[in-house]
Amino acid sequence: MPALRTERLDLLPVSLAFVEAVMAADRARAEAECGARIPEAWPGPDLIARAFHPSLDAIRADPERRLWGDTLLVTRGAAPRVVGSVVFHGFPDDGVAEVGYGVDEEEQRKGYASEGTRACVEWALTQPGIIAVDAVTFPWHVASLRVIERCGMTRAGAREHPYLGEMLVFERRSG
Repeated sequence: MPALRTERLDLLPVSLAFVEAVMAADRARAEAECGARIPEAWPGPDLIARAFHPSLDAIRADPERRLWGDTLLVTRGAAPRVVGSVVFHGFPDDGVAEVGYGVDEEEQRKGYASEGTRACVEWALTQPGIIAVDAVTFPWHVASLRVIERCGMTRAGAREHPYLGEMLVFERRSG
């Protein structure tokens, strides 16, 4: 993914070197790799479990496919900082990319998730082989539902999470 730019953010591709630094809990190296200050909660086990659930070996084996579209949301200015990320869980075999997003707790309610996710979804829909982008969230997750709405997605169904119950599926198709 090329770097993208929105009104307030630089959207930087997640590199293998950044992932390796995060997985090693090496804050200084992670910040050097992305050129920005990272949130205090990063790198940490929660981020690793959510964003990089496959093994590091699996990511190393095919970083272009596994890290396809994964993006850091970075503020611009004299002291750039990572405020969140958008991930696609790898390039999809079926042409339907599933997007996930998160913003550091201190940076929430500022529109960063909507701004960054919308740009990434629009980018994904222009890529060869991508026919749609899906997002999945809980019916009670109001902030996530707002991000999905602002990305122009519509409800496409529901699925059951094995432990947490019903999750809503939203979709935006190319063309």
